Amino acid sequence: MSIYQRLDAWIDQHFDEQVQFLQALVRVPTDTPPGNNAPHAERTAELIQGYGFDAEKHAVPEADVKAYGMQSITNLIVRRPYGQGGRTVALNAHGDVVPPGEGWTHDPYGGEIADGAMYGRATAVSKSDFSTFTFAVRALEAVARPAKGSIELHFTYDEEFGGLLGPGWLLEQGLTKPDLMIAAGFSYEVVTAHNGCLQMEVTVHGKMAHAAVPHTGVDALQGAVAIMNALYAENTRYLQVTSRVPGIKHPYLNIGRIEGGTNTNVIPGKVVLKLDRRMIPEENPAEVEAGIRAVIAQAVERFNAERGYQGGDAVRVDIRRLLLANAMTPLAGNKPLVDAIQQHGEAVFGARPPAVGTPLYTDVRLYVERGIPGVIYGAGPRTVLESHAKRADERIVLEDLRRATKVVARTLHDLLA
Repeated sequence: MSIYQRLDAWIDQHFDEQVQFLQALVRVPTDTPPGNNAPHAERTAELIQGYGFDAEKHAVPEADVKAYGMQSITNLIVRRPYGQGGRTVALNAHGDVVPPGEGWTHDPYGGEIADGAMYGRATAVSKSDFSTFTFAVRALEAVARPAKGSIELHFTYDEEFGGLLGPGWLLEQGLTKPDLMIAAGFSYEVVTAHNGCLQMEVTVHGKMAHAAVPHTGVDALQGAVAIMNALYAENTRYLQVTSRVPGIKHPYLNIGRIEGGTNTNVIPGKVVLKLDRRMIPEENPAEVEAGIRAVIAQAVERFNAERGYQGGDAVRVDIRRLLLANAMTPLAGNKPLVDAIQQHGEAVFGARPPAVGTPLYTDVRLYVERGIPGVIYGAGPRTVLESHAKRADERIVLEDLRRATKVVARTLHDLLA
């Protein structure tokens, strides 16, 4: 048997154990918000200790976490050194997830298996790759332990809020500086580029009044509607702003959350909008933000002028940036990663995985911004949509989990050979 066949055989022999490991991870909730993720890190560290892996626990200071809008973050680093010289390859997956929401036909934290798939929040993105990466490293060490280089497992807990207190914090603290990295995947593809993301909070101020005498107030919700209409109209213009990166089409703006009002019989005095603007790699983030602020300002000015609102009776807005995640563009040094994954993806799956961009944004950008070449690859279906990621009944097909683990193990062998 070749080295690759022996790696595959080890993974097959231990696959039931890998499935049980993933089930154990899925059964510890990590809804973000509220973002109490330290218990999952503790459970992960406990589980992998049984494999002889010692996890360094790096707790982010409580004050920083709470100011960020979460409750607890403990990031894990597992270092596996093999000898002097060679590359250090990091494998990063995140454990924080969006809340389950409604519409599930399976327990979102049950890890139930039906028709060859495991159901549960984060089965696809990205607790699945806690298992993919862990068992790929175990297979490598059992079958073809490298003579040099090292591997690091980075299990982090701030992807949903942007990553700054996850891998961003580890990198900022100087706790890691790998030569190459692979981040948790969500499809058969090798992702080499992704969109950026700008998130903003827009607070619309009016003047509260009794609904029986609406002329005595200024309806903040009507002002917010004018702003929303102006922002959504931008999506028509964005259709003409296309990317040259395969897999990425055009920018998009979404208003994902609206809060406001005090009661049904009260004219709303304040409404808060939270918007998400996806930026293609070719866009300049500063220009994008300035453009959105200008659209909002113009919408407010028109709204006030049409109603004759002036001075204290005018609608006004406060705008706060919540997140600015830069787009990821490929670094030249990622070629060994892409070549190895494509070669072994073709051998294991029977088709060569394409190297493409994705309209999502991920933690990989934080490594790439520091000059560390990285790609996204791991367990997932042919498309993100098939996985139901961030939707009800998220699932991972177990055969996809098995095959992705084989591809990662083979790739690590080549990178450290």
